[in-house]
Amino acid sequence: MNITEYFTRISYNGSYKNPDLETLTAIFQHHIRAVPFENLSIHCGETIELDLEPVYDKIVRKKRGGWCMENNHLLYWVLKTLGYDTTIIGAKVYSPEENDYNHHINHLLLKVVLDGKAYIVDGGFGMVYQMWQPMELISGKDQSQVPGIFRFTEDNGIWYFEKIKRKQYNPNQSFSNSNNLEKNACKKVYLFTLEPREIEDFRPQNVYLQTSPDSLFVAKSICSLQTTDGLWALVGWKLTKVKYNYKENMDLVETTILTDEEVEKTVKDKFRVMLDHKLIPGCYSPAQVN
Repeated sequence: MNITEYFTRISYNGSYKNPDLETLTAIFQHHIRAVPFENLSIHCGETIELDLEPVYDKIVRKKRGGWCMENNHLLYWVLKTLGYDTTIIGAKVYSPEENDYNHHINHLLLKVVLDGKAYIVDGGFGMVYQMWQPMELISGKDQSQVPGIFRFTEDNGIWYFEKIKRKQYNPNQSFSNSNNLEKNACKKVYLFTLEPREIEDFRPQNVYLQTSPDSLFVAKSICSLQTTDGLWALVGWKLTKVKYNYKENMDLVETTILTDEEVEKTVKDKFRVMLDHKLIPGCYSPAQVN
């Protein structure tokens, strides 16, 4: 594994000699705009591995993306290599359907300490809940970024991560719904503690999430990539383009349904992902997988 090869993968040409916040932010933003959040391996008949070398080979050499346990594991190696004080921690993702947080640690993220301040670095959540900058770990402070306002709240050692979403406008009325008209809403994303974790702690969920009929990732093929002003997202056959804050406090959301052939071309052209095996798109509720 080679740090310069990784920088080539994310098109980063800046300095990396000083492990400071400016460098961390620049590398992080290049990563999320070059490496998609995706689970396409599940829908190509492949196994998602957690060990660092296979993750590096997949993302850096094969120019694929990955989910949180891959993206953030790779970022952990990058930041440790560059001299950052970095710790793996685990989170439980909020499920709107269950109106509760997962009972198991199913999300990997990073804590980085710089000049006595702790920051959360999470390059593996994707979609509209992807942070664009490292976030200072401070309770109750609104942290405004291009995607929206993010916030941490701490209660008895448990940290809650939330996002205040803007209103959305979708010019294609067939995809519009009442959610597009709602006022700013605070959305729960995940909770976590600061207990240091090892990659081994995530192996059970790594297996479960790619094999269980109850897993969202088995039910839906997902690929999202952040851009300079929004993101692309492909869920099953539905392609969505988001432009953040295109009008005051409103995001533009444009949605198209693709054919199987268009899905394959879009994965290559829009997300710059080259697949070794045929992708079989999926977009079902987990109950339908059975």
